[in-house]
Amino acid sequence: MTTSSPAPQHLLMDPAFRIGLRRLGRFGLSYECSLYHPQLPELIDLARALPDLPILANHCGGPICVGPYRGRPAETFANWQRDLRELAKCPNVHLKLGGQAMTIRGFAFHEEVLPPSSGELAAAWRPFMETCIEAFGPERCMFESNFPVDKGMCSYPVVWNAFKRLAAECSDAEKAALFHGTAARFYRLGDIA
Repeated sequence: MTTSSPAPQHLLMDPAFRIGLRRLGRFGLSYECSLYHPQLPELIDLARALPDLPILANHCGGPICVGPYRGRPAETFANWQRDLRELAKCPNVHLKLGGQAMTIRGFAFHEEVLPPSSGELAAAWRPFMETCIEAFGPERCMFESNFPVDKGMCSYPVVWNAFKRLAAECSDAEKAALFHGTAARFYRLGDIA
């Protein structure tokens, strides 16, 4: 299967796929996934079925705001928020905060004459990021780079400055977790000599 091919539907529910994921856990490995918000219920089921497997969901749990979800932002946000909060009840799941500059998120900064500032990005992303941090806590969230994909809408320094703006009201310990501590723990970077 190439990366341009869609994954099979309901892959997370496939018994054979779950057997493979159980093996990851036995070897001390983790599962990192990129999915869209309609798949969150399947990830919740998976996380509950494999409570010892560390799972990392990318891009704030994949809210989609294009296609059939365009024009329904309040409904889409409410559904994503509900499922994300339910996923947060699974202590084996962590969340990457980022990937919001992709056009599938519904933001159209790429169509403007000038690229967005970090303040504009922070304001646009705040409802999503605050929901994530509130649900999972900083100890289970990490800011992420989604470059070069996000480059179509904004620059790398602007994204990280937006993250700094989003974390401005956090304590020093919370900032440390969001910007490096959670990632170091999840990826066991302290275990490497």
